[in-house]
Amino acid sequence: MRAAGSLHVTPDAAWSDVRDLLRARGLRWTPQRRTLIEVLSRIDGHVTGSGLVERCREIDPGTIPSTVYRTLDVLEELGLISHSHGADGREEFHVMPAAVHGHLHCIGCGTTWEIDADEAAALVASLERRRDFAVDVTHLSIAGRCRDCMATAGH
Repeated sequence: MRAAGSLHVTPDAAWSDVRDLLRARGLRWTPQRRTLIEVLSRIDGHVTGSGLVERCREIDPGTIPSTVYRTLDVLEELGLISHSHGADGREEFHVMPAAVHGHLHCIGCGTTWEIDADEAAALVASLERRRDFAVDVTHLSIAGRCRDCMATAGH
């Protein structure tokens, strides 16, 4: 299986280095970017872009969404976050992902589970072999029904 969507996070990548990394990319270290980094450093797991804007505005009411999203793009290039799309199509960001993963989403109860690259390997290999298509697991989101919702629906 080709590791499409591999993350570039190094063990020593830390939020304390972000200022220098952004400056190296020609971006200024603004109060809004500092606020975003502060918010991201406290998140473990997934968050939507709009959720980040709201959290930043709690600290700095002048936060501009376009600044947040532009900075998120750079942070993804640096490997500090990754983005994917939920079953409802909304963009979600995963902060400092430890490994490449996709998601399973129950359309009955709304629960979401992570699916790692090894778990998705058979599907990825089949799509590569049969469709000549390399899957980016970080963007994999499969909608369906969980065991409990199937039982409730009588399936």
